[in-house]
Amino acid sequence: MNRLFGAAAPKPPKATLNSAISNIDTRISSIDVKLASLTAELTGYQTKLSKLRDGPGKTALKQKALKVLQRRKQYEAQRDQLQSQVWNMEQAQTMQDNLKNTMVTIDALKSTNKALRKEYGKVDIDKIERLQDEMADLLDVGNEIQESLARSYDVPEDVDEAELDAELEALGQEVEMEREFAMGAEGALPSFMQDEVPEFIDEAPTTAGKVKEVAG
Repeated sequence: MNRLFGAAAPKPPKATLNSAISNIDTRISSIDVKLASLTAELTGYQTKLSKLRDGPGKTALKQKALKVLQRRKQYEAQRDQLQSQVWNMEQAQTMQDNLKNTMVTIDALKSTNKALRKEYGKVDIDKIERLQDEMADLLDVGNEIQESLARSYDVPEDVDEAELDAELEALGQEVEMEREFAMGAEGALPSFMQDEVPEFIDEAPTTAGKVKEVAG
């Protein structure tokens, strides 16, 4: 069949906003070139008209300048239209890009939501509560063990404070006696022996007494 009727021509690719904007920008660039040429031509006419006197020659030259000016205005109108089209397509392109970004964000949110549901579905709340209760029980057992290990066996629970005071006073007396004995060893007498030793007062001998004893 293809040999009889020929193969179908391939369809041209669909135009996109980017390609359309690029084509119009190319047309605007070509119009700018023409406008620059017309402006230069008008400048030449204006220079010549300023040097000519009124007359048929100046009138004919002025008619040429008016035609060039009219052409330039037509090109300027075309350029304005094309620039408006480009502006509209750029706005549409921006909206399309924003829509794509929005769809990407929505897809990402859906995927994240699906993954979270899957992961949270593996979590057993009751099991977590049981683990928390077991941890609290273990902490209580640990505290009881620490308290048991820290218990003292030497100090009785019912101790008479008066007996403690008497024992503390006796210890003080023993310390005082040891201190006094230590001082006695160095030449001083203990306090409990000082009352038993008489005190002697040495008086200086008188001269008269000694003379009588020699004479007698």
